Amino acid sequence: MSLRSLRALCLTSFFIADVRDGLGPFLGIFLTQRHWQAEDIGLLMTVGGVAGLLATLPAGFITDTSRHKRVLLAGVCLAITLTTLLLWFSQKTSVVALSQVASGICAAFVGPLIAGITLGLTRQRGFSAQMGKNEAFNHAGNFFTALIAGAIAWYWGIGGIFILMACTTLFTLIALLAIRSSDIDDDAARGLESAVTPAVPGFAILFRHTPLLIAGVTLMLFHLANAALLPMLSMRIAAAPGHLNPGLFAAATVIISQVVMIPVAIRVAGSIDKYGYWRCILLALLIMPIRAALAAASDAPAMMVPVQILDGLAAGILGVAVPSFIVSLLRGSGHVNAGQSVVMLMQGAGAAMSPALTGAIAGRYSFATRLRRAERYRAGRADSVVAQRPRCSPTRCRRRSARGPVKKGYRSGGQQPPCCLPDRGERR
Repeated sequence: MSLRSLRALCLTSFFIADVRDGLGPFLGIFLTQRHWQAEDIGLLMTVGGVAGLLATLPAGFITDTSRHKRVLLAGVCLAITLTTLLLWFSQKTSVVALSQVASGICAAFVGPLIAGITLGLTRQRGFSAQMGKNEAFNHAGNFFTALIAGAIAWYWGIGGIFILMACTTLFTLIALLAIRSSDIDDDAARGLESAVTPAVPGFAILFRHTPLLIAGVTLMLFHLANAALLPMLSMRIAAAPGHLNPGLFAAATVIISQVVMIPVAIRVAGSIDKYGYWRCILLALLIMPIRAALAAASDAPAMMVPVQILDGLAAGILGVAVPSFIVSLLRGSGHVNAGQSVVMLMQGAGAAMSPALTGAIAGRYSFATRLRRAERYRAGRADSVVAQRPRCSPTRCRRRSARGPVKKGYRSGGQQPPCCLPDRGERR
């Protein structure tokens, strides 16, 4: 195990944090300034996300069979950067679609390749500790590049983000070159314990591996519940007059969670051997309902702080514990990185379905109205992720009328406020 290669891997994780996501949240701003419509931007971003999701499994398979992981990772970073830079020269629909699809596919390779290189350098014994460092550096990279990108966009405009991405890509390639290829054991990088291991079984074994599939389904359900929570918080702030600026709120949520993830990733890496994988993963899963309950309990902007601290705790734990658990689970199979991709695919599917499911629930139960009413009466409660819509009795409504005029748009003795309307079943 070469100390130089491990340090270079940490630097690679730091700089690749900016490269991996392309323009990230600045893409929508850039295209909006070029007179794109919101629905067209959303559609093309969805196409890129679907392309990346479909490429997840092939990415893991290719990583397992490749003996040139550094070169492959360098090519992926270059491809993401070049296809993103195309947007500066042309904003035609075909060019933007090509850029998003190519970036999505290439980004799917980053996770398995980083995990494969890490396993090839450290073997299984040192994987958890190094993965913790990788995650810490990656979160630090997200934090600092977000600050720099925000400053650049403020002073020089969105065009400066392209320059920042080109610079971080250059630094990523330099860090990759510092990793000695001779230090990477390609057999260990795919989970084989020795070069004389019997013939590697087919990839179909992964889909018959019950513990792997159970872990994948569990994490899919976690992300199904968790992925849309932050967007819902941002929508609540945007819908509440007189509260924080929504853009400032969104930036603060990212900064808080990323700062928390850095020490958590390092701590978890040193605790896995003591407490075991399942205890760490279970702790992260138990954080989710607590976080949701806090978010539902109060609409005060200050509540964002503990909510995002819990998000950083859960993400920091899972970012280290899950890859380490899969490496342990598939030890000797020769398909460790493909197994990582199976779980990544299921997590991505859960995260992709989360906004649609949450939007449907919000539409059915009048989420924005529910939140405004909770602000007014402080009557919200967190019996579940989706609270029941509160009802008012005629007595309460008369008391409210006595305190002041009926809300504009509702006539006294005529149309009732929304809180007093019967449920849909009662209307029928």
